[in-house]
Amino acid sequence: MTHPPAARALFASALSVTALLATAGCAVDDEPRPRWFSASASASGASPAVEQPAGSGAALTEAQAQAALVTEADLGEPWEPTRGARTWRDGLLKATTEDRDCQLLLDALYTEEPFGAPKGPQATSALDDGDTDAQLRYRVAAHPAADVDRTLDWMKSLPGRCGQFTATTTRGIVQGVEVSDLPLPPVGDARHALRVTLAGETEDGELTYLTMDLAAVRVGEEAITLTNAGLDEVDAEVTQQAVQLGSQRLAEIRKQGKAQI
Repeated sequence: MTHPPAARALFASALSVTALLATAGCAVDDEPRPRWFSASASASGASPAVEQPAGSGAALTEAQAQAALVTEADLGEPWEPTRGARTWRDGLLKATTEDRDCQLLLDALYTEEPFGAPKGPQATSALDDGDTDAQLRYRVAAHPAADVDRTLDWMKSLPGRCGQFTATTTRGIVQGVEVSDLPLPPVGDARHALRVTLAGETEDGELTYLTMDLAAVRVGEEAITLTNAGLDEVDAEVTQQAVQLGSQRLAEIRKQGKAQI
């Protein structure tokens, strides 16, 4: 089986994760790592909480959350720091439907915050695929474990509750939406992922087909949230490998934090 360049780069990164984590640990102690896209305020502009030491039951510091990110350095070409939100975000994801759970899913896809606003330190990387125009957003943030697990259980129920439904955009365009499970590697303490497709057409009759992966993993008191979306090819393997590498990195950084207490 031939894998795309981004998937091969991620697979190689996963194999060498120990070396990468050692580098990340040094960066936390010495100076900020150079290639992170962003790492503090949420998409809504909320200010980060006061940092707490990482230990048993304590959230990571903001610098440690930043060091736990997956970035373009891990994915390799053609991934690069984002140049801004794509027009399909407002045009297709800002939509309404009658069912409450299906509406909550649409809202989570649009805000990229299935767990709500983070309760503590957070870090985010946002990337563009230069070949397919897909966009990937990866966040590490502190959330109460019980809240995360409830949200993951809710996500698991969605293919049954919202397997197929219709949603209407703000411009009155009706889209057919399909929701299915996306398998993830057995990483973290709890995890789930969905693949959502939205099919419709523009006001000029041009067909649109948006694919969006939503993946979430709990690692201790932190949660990883990843979205990978686009109007062209969206590689599920990129989603899966990014989650695997990121979860391993976050778990190791948590161990490093405890060892420093």
